Amino acid sequence: MADRTVLIVGAGPAGTRAAERVAAAGLRPVVVDEAAANGGQIYRRQPAGFRRPAQTLYGFESGKAVAVHGAFAALGDRIDYRPLTLVWHLWESEAHLLTGTTASRQQYDALILATGATDRIMPLPGWTLPGVFSLGAAQIALKAQGCAIGSRVVLLGTGPLLPLVAYQYARAGATVAAVLDTSTLGAAIRALPALAARPGMLAKGLYYTAWLLKAGIPFHRGITPTAIEGTDGVAAIRYRTADGIERQVACDAIGLGYGLRSETQLADLARCDFAFDAVARQWLPATDADGRTSTPGVYLAGDGARILGADAAEIAGKLAACAALQDLGIAVPDAEMAAYRAALAPMDRFRVGLDTAYPWPAHFAAGLPDTAVVCRCECITAGDIRDVAREKGAPEVNRAKAFSRLGMGRCQGRMCGAAGAEVLADALGVRLEEVGRLRGQGPVKPLPLATGIAP
Repeated sequence: MADRTVLIVGAGPAGTRAAERVAAAGLRPVVVDEAAANGGQIYRRQPAGFRRPAQTLYGFESGKAVAVHGAFAALGDRIDYRPLTLVWHLWESEAHLLTGTTASRQQYDALILATGATDRIMPLPGWTLPGVFSLGAAQIALKAQGCAIGSRVVLLGTGPLLPLVAYQYARAGATVAAVLDTSTLGAAIRALPALAARPGMLAKGLYYTAWLLKAGIPFHRGITPTAIEGTDGVAAIRYRTADGIERQVACDAIGLGYGLRSETQLADLARCDFAFDAVARQWLPATDADGRTSTPGVYLAGDGARILGADAAEIAGKLAACAALQDLGIAVPDAEMAAYRAALAPMDRFRVGLDTAYPWPAHFAAGLPDTAVVCRCECITAGDIRDVAREKGAPEVNRAKAFSRLGMGRCQGRMCGAAGAEVLADALGVRLEEVGRLRGQGPVKPLPLATGIAP
């Protein structure tokens, strides 16, 4: 069995633990990651030469970050680690890779996708102005470079990342002008029974919010953003309060995000089946309890399968590795896999609580003016999408893409896909799941013109 190749894509919490478990079974997995060092987004490393301590970088999660970093370092040459490498296509048990401008191919017997997640964005007028960042990008600036996205920052959207980034910015000494949350206190209260499945995580979320309020940072719930204003860059954000009062906050940067969306393009290229998650309002790869997909030999772990967070990702990475090893004919104790499944159960309940407390504001799509840009790569507006729905008869998102170029740009629909589907469904008067999902195709990310041809 030593000649069997397990390819792991991603070296965040899920990929790290998957690699650790595969190596423990005597195999030498290939670990491919776009970053320069392991850790993923949640435990992102600072560049060489930076000396900020883990407690400053990761706060309450510093112990977990150090553990994940240390576990990966301890693997040494027991893994074939390829940092700064993109998997841009999959075809017939072969991954197409790019390192710098050098292309290569890697065959595999088992593929574990630990691709993580990105911000889910709901556009609004002005969101294409310089100075608007996703919440994840705002966090990267702080973690990786020790800088803020602006001198007076507004953080807008919903989800657990919103108060966390605000807390991190304020603790770092940045000026947080306001935190604007589109979810309501009532939604949070309704979600409490499910959120109580992970009392420690619930307590952290309450702590961040209480700390911000004690620090005197304006924190408004149930708001509706109406526009970002500015000429050459962000100057202010306009919004409507829950009781209908129009307000404006002066700022020079905005961090924007409405929860997370799973990175599923590679799962699509691996021909995995997808299913619509009505609670999260996302199409997600269909897996069994252990991470097996409908494609034999392909497994998913972490937020690339469903949004459960870093702790769950570590467990899911081990579980997916066990499933892969089993299917390769390597014995894995049943009790080990049962323990992982049991540990994930409360985390899945917590996920439902998060989606209840911080719902994706789908109704905002119907209120977007026709002039609002939805796909910034191709400058496709909400009006363009409505036109292909009503005038050109596009019944689903891939036909809308063909007619309008929605999702054809650099991000391949990562930023615009969710909102574009909502606008299309509203224009057609159908349920979101009826307009389908954007189909992935290679290359999943842009390739430089100088890319060499893989042998």
